[in-house]
Amino acid sequence: MKRTIKKVAVLGSGVMGSRIACHFANVGVEVLLLDIVPREPNAAEAAKGLTTDHPAVRNRIVNDALAFAIKSNPNPLYKKSYANRIKTGNFTDDMAKIADCDWTIEVVIERLDIKKQVFENVEKYRKPGTLITSNTSGIPIHQMLEGRSEDFQKHFCGTHFFNPPRYLKLLEIIPTAKTDQAVVDFLMDYGDRFLGKTMVLCKDTPAFIANRVGVASIQALFHLVEEMDLTVTEVDKMTGPILGRAKSATFRTCDVVGLDTLVLVAGGLKANCPDDEARATFDMPSYISKMTENGWLGSKSGQGFFKKEGRTILELNLKTMEYQEPAKVDFPTLKAAKAEDNLKARMKILAGGTDKAGEFYRKAFYGLFQYVSNRIPEITDDLYKIDDALGAGFGWQLGPFATWDALGVAETAKLMEAAGKKPAQWVYDMLAAGCSTFYSVKDGKKMYYDIPSKSYKVVPGTEDLIILDNLRETNVVWSNSGATIFDIGDGVLNLEFHTKMNTIGSEILQGINKAIDLAEGDAKWKGVVIANNGENFSAGANLGMIFMLAAQQEVEELDMAVKAFQDTVMRIRYSSIPVVSAPHAMALGGGCEICLHSDKVIAAAEPTSDWLNSCRRYSCRSWF
Repeated sequence: MKRTIKKVAVLGSGVMGSRIACHFANVGVEVLLLDIVPREPNAAEAAKGLTTDHPAVRNRIVNDALAFAIKSNPNPLYKKSYANRIKTGNFTDDMAKIADCDWTIEVVIERLDIKKQVFENVEKYRKPGTLITSNTSGIPIHQMLEGRSEDFQKHFCGTHFFNPPRYLKLLEIIPTAKTDQAVVDFLMDYGDRFLGKTMVLCKDTPAFIANRVGVASIQALFHLVEEMDLTVTEVDKMTGPILGRAKSATFRTCDVVGLDTLVLVAGGLKANCPDDEARATFDMPSYISKMTENGWLGSKSGQGFFKKEGRTILELNLKTMEYQEPAKVDFPTLKAAKAEDNLKARMKILAGGTDKAGEFYRKAFYGLFQYVSNRIPEITDDLYKIDDALGAGFGWQLGPFATWDALGVAETAKLMEAAGKKPAQWVYDMLAAGCSTFYSVKDGKKMYYDIPSKSYKVVPGTEDLIILDNLRETNVVWSNSGATIFDIGDGVLNLEFHTKMNTIGSEILQGINKAIDLAEGDAKWKGVVIANNGENFSAGANLGMIFMLAAQQEVEELDMAVKAFQDTVMRIRYSSIPVVSAPHAMALGGGCEICLHSDKVIAAAEPTSDWLNSCRRYSCRSWF
């Protein structure tokens, strides 16, 4: 059957439910958001003489939750007016309305008994053939099917969004043995094309993929901090952007998520993974237990690993359990790594350090590599899914296997053995089969090592993606120090910026003019795309150069620089071939002007470099 999603019901309006509802509204879907009826009026309602029979009281929980979500930062909506696509109600009065919905998503409290009650009610009104999914993050999906009809079971699976749903790209799909394959195929495609998600198909194992590995990594780090006598600030300096991860790094992320949430997930993993060789990792160090007892749970409680006093941010001393001003972090390994822009090359510097930071990275890497190698085939049969899940769910630019590749698989395996962290046997089998890396590139396509066949296969879902790094050895038409022109197929040239923050100087202006010269001068070219896979489209003009010219009163040189830029953007505007700009993240100053002068702008909805996903299943020719 041809399935379309025009209306979605979201059952549960908490932090996740309200924001999932907002993201469906972002993509143009009508949403019915429901929650429970309050037991009694609050003080304000009682003062007005309202009872639980009044609609304002009956829908207070859901309306307050949605209002709070819309006001939150970062905002869950592309535009606040999209909130008009969300209608609210309650489980008692409005559950029958799910009969008009194409998809019902349960997002209630993480208790199996309550979820079963909700599903029993859903079954009374749900239209046969419509989708029904749970956003649980820990309860086994198959346990929710008890007592459900055959049609319910066929159309039911887990859909695990990550918080905040608008911004974190991961969506894990967890089918049961009863789920119809057509349902799985539809959800994998819909999440990719319409919700803009990185889709990862998971086995029905505890915490699925991202949380199983991500939480295990955090827990291992908690113990490593105690073992190596590291400070909170030292760890966050070593596990943030320098490692290709979020600025919030480890401990600030824990404060944002909430320590109680982490403790709950780790406890669930310890209880439900009796055969995990690293099960002891899920035990809490004494300082975590003390923080939990004290109610120091992070942002929600006003203090956690960090505490703000006035304008000063203090860190928690994990030995004295007192707050103090953080000391300056000064590791030679970090200084050396900061000078390397290439993240993969930076990994070798970090792991090769001879100071305390180098020791930290080696211990952290070796433990992580051993853990993920042992999770195959338990949580997945395919190694790329682990990297995809950690990248999209936890913001790791390099997943565990990609990081291992950067360090060298064979040499790292030997070092792991020496450190008592021997990897799984399949890694040695891979090396014996003549495959020296987990990933490779062939004919512009990203390949992964397939364990059963002992050979490389194309990463599913990337067949139609245009990834510039994969074309760098085969499809470069022209380049200079700040720009590269690629042949991306269908008679289209792509101009990539790669200066610092993609600031615009003479190299990029030369690149723009060269790309247009090539496209106008040869009939085989149909147009030019200006886009890149960097962190930003462009931070604007190279102000350092402009400041230097101004300070030295080089008026003529400054005038020539300004004129060169203006001539170039006008060249874009009046060229005889179409020029398409695909901005993402920052498109400041001159970057914005390039877009304004282009024939068409294909803008990313979010601040990511994944604009090339818009090429999926479509010819570049459709842009021109």
